[in-house]
Amino acid sequence: MTQNPTIPSPTGTTRLYAMLGHPIAQAKAPPMMNQLFVQLGVDAVMVPVQASPQALPGVLAALRRIDNMDGMLVTIPHKFAVCDGVERLSPAVQLAGSANALRRAADGAWEADNFDGRGFVAGLQAEGWEPAGTVIGLVGAGGAGVAIAAALVMAGIASIRVRDVRAGQAEQLVRRLNAHRAGVAQVEPDGTDWAGADIMINATPLGLGSGDPLPFDPLVLPKDTLIADIIMKPRETRLLQCALGRGMPVLHGEHMLSHQIDMYRRFFLGDA
Repeated sequence: MTQNPTIPSPTGTTRLYAMLGHPIAQAKAPPMMNQLFVQLGVDAVMVPVQASPQALPGVLAALRRIDNMDGMLVTIPHKFAVCDGVERLSPAVQLAGSANALRRAADGAWEADNFDGRGFVAGLQAEGWEPAGTVIGLVGAGGAGVAIAAALVMAGIASIRVRDVRAGQAEQLVRRLNAHRAGVAQVEPDGTDWAGADIMINATPLGLGSGDPLPFDPLVLPKDTLIADIIMKPRETRLLQCALGRGMPVLHGEHMLSHQIDMYRRFFLGDA
């Protein structure tokens, strides 16, 4: 998207959007959405909102009462919690159990959808990786991880193996996926080396900090295994640096977001 630094100041007619997260400083969607609003000539603005898990219910309730608040994007750690109290859940949200976008419908009801998974799959395909028939290794069954897993299953992968430090969360995701397609998912125990995975995905926050440990060791995998990270800042996490240093193919986190922007446009603005 072409950078456009001229974002008009909001007025009394401006429609409002919020992005909720904790932390929120790393969020890249608000400036991208504000550039899109300018390019489309839409009188709207998106504002990042720092909301702790403890404050989230009150923040959500207050935002939903603002008459010119038309929608919200959601990032870590709120993608599960925002589903509570939403009147309408998309099929993607029902399968994943998490949402990253909310909007006010014409009748005033709130609707939830999740574009993380579809954005990730679109990013894979744009880089020449077709997920159908592949074996996936997924580390992280949080809000983004469950959405990615759901979208990959719907895209026709052969199987997916899931690991999370919260064993119950990985098991819950596997049950959801297997209810949708029997036998497609399994929990990957600690201590295994992910043998046979075609694509390995980090869907944890590990990599946001320079001193974070690796979510998994890419050096034990075949050199043609695709290493994907959903973290966008830094662009090249320690995981991706290790993989690139070995000559392995990688997928940067920015691909997941960049392919979601047009999905957000359609979700929030229709054909605008």
